[in-house]
Amino acid sequence: MVDRNLFREFDVDDEALDDALGEDWEIPDELYVKEAVDPEQIVTGTVLRLNGDEVLIDIGYKSEGVCLADEWTEEEGPPKPGDEVEVLMEDLDESFGILLLSKRKADRIREWEAVTNQYGEGDQVSGSILRKIKGGLLVDIGVHVFLPASQVDIRRPPSIDAWVGRDIECMILKVDENRRNIVVSRRKLIEERRAKMKEELLARITEGDIVTGEVKNIADFGAFVDLGGIDGLLHITDMSWGRIGHPTDMVSINDKIEVKILNIDRENEKIALGLKQKFPSPWDNIDEKYPVGTKVAGEVVNVMTYGAFVKLEDGIEGLVHISEMSWTKRVNHPNELVHIGDEVDVVVLGINHQKQEISLGMKQTQANPWDDILKKYPEGAKVSGTVRNLTNYGAFVELEEGIDGLLHVSDMSWTRKLTHANEMLQKGDRVTCEVLSVDEDRRRIALGLKQLDGDPWNTTIPEKYSPGSIHSGTVAKVTNFGAFVELEPELEGLLHVSELERAGKTPTVGEQLDVRVLRVDSNDRKIGLSLKLDASEEEFEQQVREAEELSTAQKNENLKGGTGEEGPLFSMPGQS
Repeated sequence: MVDRNLFREFDVDDEALDDALGEDWEIPDELYVKEAVDPEQIVTGTVLRLNGDEVLIDIGYKSEGVCLADEWTEEEGPPKPGDEVEVLMEDLDESFGILLLSKRKADRIREWEAVTNQYGEGDQVSGSILRKIKGGLLVDIGVHVFLPASQVDIRRPPSIDAWVGRDIECMILKVDENRRNIVVSRRKLIEERRAKMKEELLARITEGDIVTGEVKNIADFGAFVDLGGIDGLLHITDMSWGRIGHPTDMVSINDKIEVKILNIDRENEKIALGLKQKFPSPWDNIDEKYPVGTKVAGEVVNVMTYGAFVKLEDGIEGLVHISEMSWTKRVNHPNELVHIGDEVDVVVLGINHQKQEISLGMKQTQANPWDDILKKYPEGAKVSGTVRNLTNYGAFVELEEGIDGLLHVSDMSWTRKLTHANEMLQKGDRVTCEVLSVDEDRRRIALGLKQLDGDPWNTTIPEKYSPGSIHSGTVAKVTNFGAFVELEPELEGLLHVSELERAGKTPTVGEQLDVRVLRVDSNDRKIGLSLKLDASEEEFEQQVREAEELSTAQKNENLKGGTGEEGPLFSMPGQS
């Protein structure tokens, strides 16, 4: 085999050699000495010369070795002839007889040996983070080692980019000699240190101690404070005697704060901390500051469906229940009267020392209009008001702001039978009524509209519709027990089914009929009618007796709890 490098030194190229000697020529073995090469062996050599970007090195073999010039660092400077250098024999290029060398790999091996000779698994090392790589960070501790992202800190950081360039201390977790890999952990080192610090801390602290710590984490319910080896929980309720919306209102991450140790659970290694407990409780002399019955000013700090919380001072809040907000207004929600930030006057109603609660009232700061309600609205008085609301049982009439009276449907008309108040009134109507009764305790006023006029059943109706008188009317309704005839607006009489059968008549709604009055019952407000207009006096008296018997039988049936299927003898409009 030919060592073509010998010819290249004389500027003879491969093509010229092939033309001169032929492609299959070779130097006899006695002229070419080939020594055994042991790859991956580190040897010491001497720099002979630089040839472009290659460095020729004599390592004591028949052939010179070649190493790339860029394997010398800037700190080392470029190689010079005569320099001794350690290199790794990588391979022999037999086609050219060249030894391939690497200074960089030799340096890495020496660095590896230096580190592994000095440190082992579990040892603490220091290094500088070079860059981020897949899954973690590359750290230089004399050799490049791998720091997984999960081992950077106690709590895995959301991003590890900020760690690049930092100097750290860490622990060697694993050394792989074959692959020359080292895995390190900063977290493991911190955990071991914290375990020792935790043991020392738990041994020296007691409940009631004031200690200094650093806020490490914040949650909605509180903050975790590092006391040096163990985290204590500073709950949001123990941060301030006053109201706070979130722990960040009081503390921030990395804040150094003084806290009081409230409780130590040594078995589970949990510590409860307090910030407000460093100061006296504002509840200590609450009775002296806010005696029951005292009128004070405060600020609305929260509004709930059941009431509003009013701050009297930092750490002292009282509840104004919705029922204690107004004497007269029907409050559906507290925000109809107050909002957060409002300044309000309140009266202290009660103090619960055990629960640290204060009951407050807003309406107590004003006179109760119901105290003299009987003087303002005596029974029998005529009053005017505005219809505020309508229901099926009546209308609420506002007599003044916050004072309503109930006008029941039964007290709206002497003659009409109403199923809903809107048959006579509308919201916003102005009406004049008579005060029927006042219930101070239940705060109710009963009103009447029909009472302003005399009862026609005791005056005009019996006179106009006397028994035997004949009248014209319109059939308003037909039922299984008879037909109702409208004699005039809002007044009806009943043609009982027996009268219809006697006359052989089947009336229809809207039909005009002439009828004769059999009887008028002012107490039950009913009129009985007949279609037989020309009955003799004797026949008429017989009809009246039968009508009275039917009415009496019907009443007895109703008293016994009967169904009353035969229906009443006569009825008010709309009655079935």
